[in-house]
Amino acid sequence: MRVIAGECKGRPLKAVPGTNTRPTTDKIKESIFNMIGPFFEGGNGLDLYGGSGGLGLEALSRGMDHFIFIDKDQKAIHTIKENIKQCNYEDRTEVFRNDAKRALKALHKREAQFDMIFLDPPYAKQMLIKDMEEIEKLELLSIDGRIVAEHGTDVSLPEHIGNFHRIRQETYGKTTTITIFRRH
Repeated sequence: MRVIAGECKGRPLKAVPGTNTRPTTDKIKESIFNMIGPFFEGGNGLDLYGGSGGLGLEALSRGMDHFIFIDKDQKAIHTIKENIKQCNYEDRTEVFRNDAKRALKALHKREAQFDMIFLDPPYAKQMLIKDMEEIEKLELLSIDGRIVAEHGTDVSLPEHIGNFHRIRQETYGKTTTITIFRRH
């Protein structure tokens, strides 16, 4: 795993030890950023199921200003912090160990709002629709903000979830689908 483009291009990233976390492959990560970017002029992001932090770090390398990483697994939190340090992004990131629902409520209390939210939960425990409904209810996505959801091919997401409209969906191989929503 590595950072694909931007100021940290080529920088290696560590994967979370064990089998609980499934890292986004470089090929899929490159496809995601070809769909949503490829580069950004600032903005704030949230990686709700941080894993190794690869998606958020890629967005920072491509021009996002600030990213918050959430994960409930201690090994993932440690790996995210190591990868942040590897990219010298300590001053542009925050890392919290928490479950998704509690984290969203805490971010709402901070009056946080994001231009980009990555949702890449473990495939066996996906609650993407509930997560997105909560994000909408708590008004965490900015106007014209995007949600990038990575999920199994067996998960079907509707065209609309509240004020979020599906703008693109691509399937990779037999296991992975990327669905992008925009807030209107």
